[in-house]
Amino acid sequence: MYLGTKNPENVSQYASSATAEDLSNLPPAYIMVGSLDPFRDEDITYAQRLLQAGVPVELHVIPGVFHGFEAYFPDSDIGTKVQDEYINALAKALK
Repeated sequence: MYLGTKNPENVSQYASSATAEDLSNLPPAYIMVGSLDPFRDEDITYAQRLLQAGVPVELHVIPGVFHGFEAYFPDSDIGTKVQDEYINALAKALK
């Protein structure tokens, strides 16, 4: 939505780092995606590219959940667990 209807090949690397050829200067990443998320494969590919570029990556693929599940079910066991994990990852990164 941020990029509108732009063709992915014409997107600036500053708008989407996934389009950059060289990812080696990016900061460490925490990537969480559900196994039913339509962006799952894209997220996994991006994590692999970061790893290949020497960027530390923590990738979590959550079985059986869809995009934004933790917003729809924030009080579920898995919703609470995932939110705690990415809040802790952010807190650790900001130390």
